[in-house]
Amino acid sequence: MGSALLMAGHALVPNTPGRLGSLLETFLPWLGLAVPVGLVLAAVRRSRAAAVAVLLPAAVWAAVFGGTLPDRSGSGGDLRVVSHNVDEANRDPRGTARALAASGADVVALQELPARGAQSYGEVLDGVFPYHRVLGGVGMWSRYPLRDVLPVEIMPWVRAMRATVDTPRGPLALYAAHLASVRVSALSGFGTGQRDEAARRLAAAVRAEPSERVVVVGDFNGSTRDRTLAGALEGLRSAQDAAGDGFGLSWPAAFPLVRIDQILVRGVTPVWARTLPRTGSDHLPVEASVRW
Repeated sequence: MGSALLMAGHALVPNTPGRLGSLLETFLPWLGLAVPVGLVLAAVRRSRAAAVAVLLPAAVWAAVFGGTLPDRSGSGGDLRVVSHNVDEANRDPRGTARALAASGADVVALQELPARGAQSYGEVLDGVFPYHRVLGGVGMWSRYPLRDVLPVEIMPWVRAMRATVDTPRGPLALYAAHLASVRVSALSGFGTGQRDEAARRLAAAVRAEPSERVVVVGDFNGSTRDRTLAGALEGLRSAQDAAGDGFGLSWPAAFPLVRIDQILVRGVTPVWARTLPRTGSDHLPVEASVRW
């Protein structure tokens, strides 16, 4: 019963103190585990009443998340975009770069590039993507020309960038960002203050973007179900939600629990979205195709 109430009424859970509402919404789909656990307990106790009681959280979970499970993907598209937090501690940067190069993407955006190791990715990607720029810990590699490449000030150091991609179908504004990390502790709860401020700054830059076609990718260190993050990024559409298969969980790579790596769009239509196989990073790469 408790899990059903939390799923149905998560928006009523206060966000202060400790951003408890945001923490709940980040992992909300996992409340569905109460259903199989409840069925097992009912079987052990041989209790029909307990088995019937499980129907309520099962029905609520299906109502909230049932539409996420079917494959919503199409085929084709005008531009394929891959985004990947490559992990600064990645022990196989060239292997990671080779996997991304083999994805067939038109544009690859990377986050958490190491200050003294970004060239390892370039040694592989530069040969596949003739146009590329790295600013701070983020970088873009593209089959099509990049222009108007600028840092986006979301934090005191460079964690986001913007570029115009001159595709055969016309220009598109591409943003790549790595929002601030979050912390969970018994004293402070779900620490998202820096991330939330970075999201607001990114959202302001995207709102001011004059291009009709916009794609925003990166490691957002949060789920788009998180009310604070969703509010800051209002007006952008999740490619995974629109054209993915399932939840598209991306972190941690060894056993993904949440999708914190996002591809969001405005002015283009997502055709399909997915996660890619694990690399040397603690995140899974995410990919989407869009058309206009």
